[in-house]
Amino acid sequence: MADAEALLADITRLIDQVRSDAKAISDGWQAFPVSAEFAPSVDNLAAYVALRHHDLRGIQRGLMSIGLSSLGRLESRVLPTLMAVRATLAATLGQERAPCADAAFFAGETRLRARADALFGPRSEAHPTARLITCPSEAADDPSFMRALAERRVDAIRINCAHDDAPAWEAMIAHARAAEAETGHRMRVFMDLAGPKIRTGGVALAEDIKRIRRDQRIAIVAPGGLKAPEPAGWAAAVECTHAGVVGMARPGERVFIDDGKIGAVVETATDGMLVARVTRCDPDGAKLKPEKGINFPDTELTIPALTARDRADLAFVATHADAVEYSFVQSTSDVAALQAALEDVRPAGREALGLVLKIETARAVRNLPGIVVAAGGRQPVAIMIARGDLAIEIGFARLAEIQEEILWIGEAAQVPVIWATQVMEHFVKKGMPNRAELTDAAMSVRAECVMLNKGPFLLDALEELDGLLARMSGHYRKKTPQLRRLASW
Repeated sequence: MADAEALLADITRLIDQVRSDAKAISDGWQAFPVSAEFAPSVDNLAAYVALRHHDLRGIQRGLMSIGLSSLGRLESRVLPTLMAVRATLAATLGQERAPCADAAFFAGETRLRARADALFGPRSEAHPTARLITCPSEAADDPSFMRALAERRVDAIRINCAHDDAPAWEAMIAHARAAEAETGHRMRVFMDLAGPKIRTGGVALAEDIKRIRRDQRIAIVAPGGLKAPEPAGWAAAVECTHAGVVGMARPGERVFIDDGKIGAVVETATDGMLVARVTRCDPDGAKLKPEKGINFPDTELTIPALTARDRADLAFVATHADAVEYSFVQSTSDVAALQAALEDVRPAGREALGLVLKIETARAVRNLPGIVVAAGGRQPVAIMIARGDLAIEIGFARLAEIQEEILWIGEAAQVPVIWATQVMEHFVKKGMPNRAELTDAAMSVRAECVMLNKGPFLLDALEELDGLLARMSGHYRKKTPQLRRLASW
């Protein structure tokens, strides 16, 4: 059994170190205006970041052996948990230390629940996790889609500004409001800014090339710079539609095209052109096509998250939406740019719009704590784990780890998290779930909201998801097992 006196000394040192380090971290966020309501969350987030700079495995194991907290579920209450553990250890040694009152201990949970309710609508036992549904273009012409969602008590709809136009968006919202009037159920409107699109443009293939294969070279060029293939140099050339990105990449950095179907490493970088050697693709080769995504996961892409198109769309968004989803946000300066743009177009008397931070890049992950503080200090905020681009950027093998860490940061900041991208996608598109996606969907119960994309079997998938989340919520709340009675034995 562990030595309680030694553990008490370890916990006391840890508390002192966390307090000191957390102050240094929060001092780095002083430039961001923070409301009085959000300030305790900033303090807890700083304490969590400071705590996770330590390896706690030894202390955890010692505490477990004497039946005390393993510290494994303290995200929303860092210092209260550490102090409660210290008080209990002190009591076992006959020392007096006042424990934390229940209200203070669970205050972070209370804030998180209130913020989720404000963004997505109040939760119920039947629907413990909010559902966010992406609208297809057809929803502008077919009011029955919104009525079906309202009848199923869907919490929010998502309109993707990369598609359709303002008249179509207005029609979708009008159908949603009509469905609310018919059913008495309110649905929030989330609008997703398109953000910068880094895609393939024109493609030129050598005469004998049909598919790109491993060890071949491809040239990636700036818009308008498409070159004929040079057999001695590269087998194909492709434009990158975002001006400037080509000039940011350096030799040795990776490039992925078409959701990672083609992986390559930059060998040479000159003005307006990269030459990259293909390191990964299907053994039978892969087609190089226009209008496919390009990812530069190792390149520090210093491009604004807010595009000219986004700025033009913001006037509509600020007038009609309950929340805006911010694509490609990577830094606190990106947050500041959006907040300034929103202030310019926000109708008089309207409260601050909710802001969903779409975490899509490795840089966004690195900067996440500061991004959350910059956003949440001024307006309601949520984090979206945008697992599509994120998986390409950080690697599929790391996605499972990073999505967990994003959940923890969200809980530490006491802000809601949205579990997004390919949730039950096979079911939505084909009408039948596969085993892996049901397990994935079950894990979304640890987020405050889960997003489903459009597809012909969306409503069927939604009903299956509702039952799954209702069952899982009896077992888990965030990382904490609820220990509901088991019905299987």
